[in-house]
Amino acid sequence: MHEEGVAIFDSTLRDGAQGKGISFSVEDKLQIVRLLDRLGVAYIEAGNPGSNPKDLAFFERAARLALQNAQLVSFGSTCRKGCAPEADGNLRALLESGTETCVVFGKCWRFHVDHVLETTEDENLRMIRESVRFLTENGRRVIFDAEHFFDGFLDDRAFAMRAAQAAVEGGAETVCLCDTNGGVFPEEAKHIVAYAAAHLGVPVAVHFHDDCGMAVANSILAVSAGAVQVQGTFLGFGERCGNANLSAIIPDLQLKRGIPCIPQENIALLTRYAHELASIANVEVPAGMPYVGSHAFTHKAGMHADGVIKAPRSFEHVDPFLVGNKRRFPTSEISGRAVVFARVKQILPALALHSEETERILGEIKRLEMAGYQFEGADASFELLVRRLMGLYNPYFELKYYKIYSGAGAGEEAGASAMVKVRVGEEIQLMAGEGNGPVNALDIALRKALGVFYPVLNRVKLTDYKVRVLDGRSATASRVRVLITSTDGASTFTTVGVSGDVVDASFQALQDSVEYLLLKTGARPHGAEPA
Repeated sequence: MHEEGVAIFDSTLRDGAQGKGISFSVEDKLQIVRLLDRLGVAYIEAGNPGSNPKDLAFFERAARLALQNAQLVSFGSTCRKGCAPEADGNLRALLESGTETCVVFGKCWRFHVDHVLETTEDENLRMIRESVRFLTENGRRVIFDAEHFFDGFLDDRAFAMRAAQAAVEGGAETVCLCDTNGGVFPEEAKHIVAYAAAHLGVPVAVHFHDDCGMAVANSILAVSAGAVQVQGTFLGFGERCGNANLSAIIPDLQLKRGIPCIPQENIALLTRYAHELASIANVEVPAGMPYVGSHAFTHKAGMHADGVIKAPRSFEHVDPFLVGNKRRFPTSEISGRAVVFARVKQILPALALHSEETERILGEIKRLEMAGYQFEGADASFELLVRRLMGLYNPYFELKYYKIYSGAGAGEEAGASAMVKVRVGEEIQLMAGEGNGPVNALDIALRKALGVFYPVLNRVKLTDYKVRVLDGRSATASRVRVLITSTDGASTFTTVGVSGDVVDASFQALQDSVEYLLLKTGARPHGAEPA
């Protein structure tokens, strides 16, 4: 089976939506379906049509999507105790969702049957068997989610197997073994999956939660034990500590184990799509996330960086370009000359190590770092600095001035407004903005003024804002460093500013973020006469 590959089952829209702070609109869900389909996953679990009107509305619209790779899957529970399947509203909703494949979950742990369902084993088996049969007799393919299977197996193997077998008797094509509490260890997972795969007589899938930090490892071992389908969420978020992270599982299996999961040409899309999905979900891809995080191939220590420059395999387990990521060499107090030069070479490939231009760049970086600038983690500002020093950069706009107005009075909320005047070519634009503070107001006003000329800025948003006092001994007169992280939905970049005035430092970082995006998109001003 593994020669044919492992089917990837993404539950971002169902299990992922149960993560704290995650909320998808119908339009969000449709965007994510299109993204996952382009990536090439086999199944997309899109929600429970019987649970809320939003999921029902989604399935109505999703039926009109022309998917190329993935099957949409609806999700629901078995019928209730004492209830016939044909009389159960949840099962009817699964039929009405229109999906060819349905996922039905049922209890496989005696503890749950006794204390949560509060029914008998025979009734639990009936609920599973008849619910699955009802769906199959109505033309649906069924994946049975054997809920709490691992805990149930460790507690009472025979009980758990009888529950899973009841689904097979009802016509389930696949049984998915679920570690619902996320507490199973890898050696237990491998043993249990191997046993179930040998005895159930149908293909076995797995679904791990990450409460012990082992969901990815469990998934990989489960495949080696015979699982032919892996469930998870693309960025790992989900209920409690999250689900098995598919953005790690897919390259682990495909690049490291040679087991196909998605079309080979799509592996290079992993990083880009991870950031696009995160933008839709309004979250950040954790910097340290394997394969797709911004730190996954970052080499800060001088010895490590020097080794990677000479031979990438010395400190990298795979080539970052295979997953659409890139190698980074942050400048810091522990970075060597070779590290800084390697970063410059990414921008100016023709530059020689021992050249006047290189000396000028290194000297300016040293001077700025003495003044408080930090280019580690501020790659966008670093690239702009290098291009400016080499005369390879023409500003996209000229700031004429900005003004800030802030204050609060009795009975009034604190807030701020800003005015920004910019020049693009021969055109002048003056705009105002209001925000919950001076930097927020300034950001709004700047983007409004420049958005007239560069509509691409309308899709950019700030995702992080950090201020650090550089010399606390000077109290309120201290210099500050501001780091601003921005995203356009496809990529994330960070810029830096330093000043004795926090607003001025913030504006430096804001200006760099705008200039960098315009540089990367090759934007040209709309409606502005050249100077």
